[in-house]
Amino acid sequence: MRRQREKDITTLMNEFLRSQGLETPLLEYRIKEAWPEVAGEAIMRYTGELSVKNGVLNVQIKSAPLRQNLSMSQSILTKKLNEMVGAQVINSIRFY
Repeated sequence: MRRQREKDITTLMNEFLRSQGLETPLLEYRIKEAWPEVAGEAIMRYTGELSVKNGVLNVQIKSAPLRQNLSMSQSILTKKLNEMVGAQVINSIRFY
């Protein structure tokens, strides 16, 4: 006899993380982990600290010209990062 209310493990894990207030920190961690793949090796050489606060990924870039170039393509980078994580985690990226 099958139970009526079966749920898969992914649904159960997501519900648990959400109920414990851990879903957002986990997604923010995944965004930071996805940055090297989205940015690429060349940009990573100039990348310093990464943090997420209020839906904004803050990225320290040690080169002013690179910082300016990345600022012009921040909407594309934002979209790629959110797609990699599979959720709308960040709204923008701030390069400093």
